[in-house]
Amino acid sequence: MASEEASLRALESLMTEFFHNCTTNERKREIEELLNNFAQQIGAWRFCLYFLSSTRNDYVMMYSLTVFENLINKMWLGVPSQDKMEIRSCLPKLLLAHHKTLPYFIRNKLCKVIVDIGRQDWPMFYHDFFTNILQLIQSPVTTALGLIMLKTTSEELACPREDLSVARKEELRKLLLEQVQTVLGLLTGILESIWDKHSATAATPPPSPTSGESGDLLSSLLQGPSASKLLNQPIPILDTESEHICCLALECLAHLFSWIPLSSSITPSLLSTIFHFARFGCDSRGRKACAVNGGSPGAGQGPGQERARLGVLAMACINELMAKNCVPMEFEEYLLRMFQQTFYLLQKITRENNAHTVKSRLEELDESYIEKFTDFLRLFVSVHLRRIESYSQFPVVEFLALLFKYTFHQPTHEGYFSCLDIWTLFLDYLTSKIKSRLADKEAVLNRYEDALVLLLTEVLNRIQFRYNQAQLEELDDETLDDDQQTEWQRYLRQSLEVVAKVMELLPTHAFSTLFPVLQDNLEVYLGLQQFVVTSGTGHRLNITAENDCRRLHCSLRDLSSLLQAVGRLAEYFTGDVFAARFSDALTVVERLVKVTLYGSQIKLYNIETAVPSVLKPDLIDVHAQSLAALQAYAHWLAQFYSEVHRQNPEQFISLVSTALEAITPLISSKVQEKLLLSACHLLVSLATTVRPVFLSSIPAVQKVFNRITDTSAQRLPDKAQVLVCRALSNVLLLPWPNLPESEQQWAVRSTNHASLVSALTRDYRQLKATASLPQRKVQLEDTKVIIHQTLSVLEDIVESVSGESTKSRQICYQSLQESVQVSLALFPAFIHQSDVTDEMLSFFLTLFQGLRVQMGVPFTEQIIQTFLNMFTREQLAESILHEGSTGCRVVEKFLKILQVVVQEPGQVFKPFLPSVISLCMEQVYPIIAERSSPDVKAELFELLFRVLHHNWRYFFKSSVLASVQRGVAEEQMENEAQFSAIMQAFGQSFLQPDIHLFKQNLFYLETLNTKQKLYHKKIFRTTMLFQFVNVLLQVLVHKSHDLLQEEIGIATYNMASVDFDGFYSAFLPGFLASCDGVDSNQKNVLGRNFKMDRDLPSFTQNVHRLVNDLRYYRLCNDSLPPGTVKL
Repeated sequence: MASEEASLRALESLMTEFFHNCTTNERKREIEELLNNFAQQIGAWRFCLYFLSSTRNDYVMMYSLTVFENLINKMWLGVPSQDKMEIRSCLPKLLLAHHKTLPYFIRNKLCKVIVDIGRQDWPMFYHDFFTNILQLIQSPVTTALGLIMLKTTSEELACPREDLSVARKEELRKLLLEQVQTVLGLLTGILESIWDKHSATAATPPPSPTSGESGDLLSSLLQGPSASKLLNQPIPILDTESEHICCLALECLAHLFSWIPLSSSITPSLLSTIFHFARFGCDSRGRKACAVNGGSPGAGQGPGQERARLGVLAMACINELMAKNCVPMEFEEYLLRMFQQTFYLLQKITRENNAHTVKSRLEELDESYIEKFTDFLRLFVSVHLRRIESYSQFPVVEFLALLFKYTFHQPTHEGYFSCLDIWTLFLDYLTSKIKSRLADKEAVLNRYEDALVLLLTEVLNRIQFRYNQAQLEELDDETLDDDQQTEWQRYLRQSLEVVAKVMELLPTHAFSTLFPVLQDNLEVYLGLQQFVVTSGTGHRLNITAENDCRRLHCSLRDLSSLLQAVGRLAEYFTGDVFAARFSDALTVVERLVKVTLYGSQIKLYNIETAVPSVLKPDLIDVHAQSLAALQAYAHWLAQFYSEVHRQNPEQFISLVSTALEAITPLISSKVQEKLLLSACHLLVSLATTVRPVFLSSIPAVQKVFNRITDTSAQRLPDKAQVLVCRALSNVLLLPWPNLPESEQQWAVRSTNHASLVSALTRDYRQLKATASLPQRKVQLEDTKVIIHQTLSVLEDIVESVSGESTKSRQICYQSLQESVQVSLALFPAFIHQSDVTDEMLSFFLTLFQGLRVQMGVPFTEQIIQTFLNMFTREQLAESILHEGSTGCRVVEKFLKILQVVVQEPGQVFKPFLPSVISLCMEQVYPIIAERSSPDVKAELFELLFRVLHHNWRYFFKSSVLASVQRGVAEEQMENEAQFSAIMQAFGQSFLQPDIHLFKQNLFYLETLNTKQKLYHKKIFRTTMLFQFVNVLLQVLVHKSHDLLQEEIGIATYNMASVDFDGFYSAFLPGFLASCDGVDSNQKNVLGRNFKMDRDLPSFTQNVHRLVNDLRYYRLCNDSLPPGTVKL
């Protein structure tokens, strides 16, 4: 024994040294190597068994258990059966002897090691594994230990990791399912007996005035008085030991419910027991006790902590059952009972009495419990509402009343957001129900009308400072989240989505609720004029009292939110309902036009205020939101225009003219950007969506024309400049609605457009003369600014007409022609300035996408030829390898231009194909093939895909005769070398780690197969098919692209199905023969298990089985001790 004793002392001192904070990393590595070598020795487990029984050092125990874990999971096959028997008998004994004294993390690890043995050996070699667990649970002294073992078994055996064969996984699940009924019975017994034992001793509280049955909304549901009486019993007070055992039992149930199917073994008595425990969460005493007794996990927690946890765990069990979408008929009744009991709890949580408001009750409950409860409600509405609503005895409206109370008394913003999500699900459900049953529309809406109106009113109140100031001021309006919005913006957006969904269902109600509220706040805003006084420096708002400023601030914030609400509802006034809701919409638009003009006339955005840091942003925001809300009604204005343009358009003309008077003063570089951009966007919408014929003759618009074309005026910020130029260009280019071609006045508009573009590009066109001369640094920077400013405007103008009529595009190209030629002439001079090249190629890409027909073939050829000449291999290498992301972007845009070119139907650009393919395969591909970075690859492969997809006949000349005599004549193949090179590149891409590229390229191959029968072509079938299948199987075996398992399985099937005979007779045996790390016997088993199925589901199942078992065999073989002889 001395050597074991000495080894233990040595190990203890090593461990202490390893975790000491003075030990260097170098020394730690040495110790680690020493420990690893020790663990690898055959028989090391005997020492570890001794260490476990003789040490009190946690590190040593943890190390010893890790040695066992490694032995069982990786080397078990090679362990002699005598040793296995010894380990199987010693470890459980050790656990029984010491489980009370071991630290909980060591005890749990030891349980897992024993369960790992069961995973390998039960029932064949370890037949009493599960019976032992059941005995532990039944013996009062070891119940807790048995429950820990049971939970670990459920975790490790029901959903095992992949280090088992598929057959073993299926066997384990079957074995466990046979035990489910017994286990659930045991757990029910434990929970019931503890509840009953402590209920008898619980003191009965004095009857409270609210506990009477008569007031209960849902008491009628709880099947007779006995059930409700049961739920009204006082909650028993459990001792710490009992609480701990109940927690463990509920944890076991939650895990079991995650994988067992819904069936009769989940009995009503088990369900009602779980609900008893869910009541612990509704008990606010738990939270108070919690605060007093903090504690570590495990049995030693404070009573309050475990008490609240019982409720959380019980709700977790309920939610596991709720999340199952597939409900057998016989289980529906149980579900109904579950809902009834949960709504009893919901009612308990939201009940008001003299001592507590609902909100203060919710604040007292455990946060996790509230979260679980909200999850339950979400699952109820999203998964089960359609099933339950049909039960006449289920009071859905009363449920909504409770959900309403629960929602609007949430103690946290996150909780409130989660509840709004539930209402959104409910509103979506109602909307789709009405669409599918239009005949019952009125009946459905009448049933829910009151609830919806109540919801709408309350959500609107919640976004107003007038009603909810304390909460709204807590919201952060500065930090952006992942979706680029602040907490306040998210709050407002989610609330307005609910408002919009109610509007869709009940338009008149919604409008009559919202408009008066908007009107009230508008009165305040429009009344500010009387407080504006002229001071020496300008205008000042004469409101100074602190209280008045605060009230004004709240009113302006609310007005801004309500304007956004009115804008969000614009879509519900257009289309089929235009006439029916015309007067409401007209009222809104008239108000909005009035408000925008008022803001621009009295220049509230430049006014001095008593609290500039607060009120000035408020005034600017209201003005910007009023413009944005008006912009939302552009489609309504367009419909109004088409209805009235023939008869009496005065009202329409007046609305548009007034709106333009509100916009023009704001188009100035002195106006704050937020407001300026809102004005620009509204101008663009009027020019693009509404397109009135009289727009260019309005003085306000002419003023903007003059301002933009006047070189002495200060240029607007980039974004605004681009928007205004787009609007002016569209005024001249876009066809007027409701007018025949003969009245479009194209000649005049064409001249005007040419002069507009000429003025915008004056400086740019002068660059051509000096392009080839060397430039000094300062001069170069100025030139870059001119190029950037001009191209961003021109690119936007082209983009905005790309989907329009041929005439619009023709005029646009005529105006731009000279600038395009200048750009082409400038391109070679800036080829080494990747930022400039990037912008130029962006411009050319937009031209190719929008105006390639107008540019004509000769000029397009000239452009492509110029690019092909400029992008030599050296230039490409410089861009990709040395210029970082900008250089890569340049090459990507060039490839995008080529994508447009190769997609063009007809013969025009076909002559370019050979040079495009050689550029891809001989110049770009060699540079990027070996780089791990994904840059340029996605664009290159998309181009190769387009080359194949749109130019199939460049490779496969299919003659009519061949297609008639299908099977007699094979298609003629041309340009075979290029085709093979492209396919090889695709194959290579599957060997690289980039998962996005893998997914994209697999999709391209599958598309080519669907559309052009790629896999059936002779060249693919005979020389490439099984190479691709081999690569895809290897990828599955290496688990490098696990997220794409399904896609890879389907692609493998589509390839194999071209030649199933070849796959089964030649490929599969060859694939298995080439697999290393498995012996011939295992290869035979793998081959036998791959059934010769020819349907997709069975085939992919076989593929995944093959991959799983191949990995498992390799794992087993790696773990055998060296020199093992296998028979």
